[in-house]
Amino acid sequence: MGMSLIFFLVIIAIIILMTAIRVVTEYERGVIFRLGRLIGAKGPGLFFLIPIVDKMVKISLRTVNFDVQPQEIITKDNVPVKVNAVIYFRVMDPSKAVISVENYRFATLQIAQTTLRGVLGEIELDELLSKREKLNERLQTIIDGQTDPWGIKVSVVEVKEIELPDTMKRAMARQAEVERERRAKIINAQGEYQAAEKLSQAAEIISEYPQALQLRYLQTLSDIATEQNSTIVFPLPLNILEAFDFYKTIGKVVKKEKS
Repeated sequence: MGMSLIFFLVIIAIIILMTAIRVVTEYERGVIFRLGRLIGAKGPGLFFLIPIVDKMVKISLRTVNFDVQPQEIITKDNVPVKVNAVIYFRVMDPSKAVISVENYRFATLQIAQTTLRGVLGEIELDELLSKREKLNERLQTIIDGQTDPWGIKVSVVEVKEIELPDTMKRAMARQAEVERERRAKIINAQGEYQAAEKLSQAAEIISEYPQALQLRYLQTLSDIATEQNSTIVFPLPLNILEAFDFYKTIGKVVKKEKS
């Protein structure tokens, strides 16, 4: 009977000792409560708890990421879109994360969802599509400010996907097509204007130097000869025409004198 009692007491002591020993890893902290009163966060390493008196809650200090489910949002210009995001956060104060909020992960996720709907509903679609980086910074600042009393640090908030209605996709595609056509017409007009400007300058130079026009005729003849044509049209130099006009004028003067 005495041996059985001793064996039973030894078993009880081992169980109590096992419940008193706690090991916390490097990325965790143990928040200790003694008779319901907060003692503080301990770890990492090995430490002992007073059985029945002490209670410990483990909190991970690693960065956690959550996908915010797609949210139905109506932008400022009344366009319905679906937006989802990802949020990265970590516990900076384990004690606050335990005593300030019942479930800090769920609470942070809910704050992210409501903030996403609220912020994106205040902007227009063009801003949502073109200024995503600024929106991410604004979302991160707002969510981090709301979770700071819980000892939570929100480091990154990224808008992942923006789902548009089919009608809006077609309208945006048409708008992009029209914009490309407008740019093409502007570039073409600018090219024609520059070409006309250069031709005008060339014409002024040639008008000052008639020999340049004859050289241009010869160059044209050379270009025609390379095409293996059966007939070659040779341009008549202008000075020959001027000579005919000169002799024609002299002939008229002589006739008048004879008459």
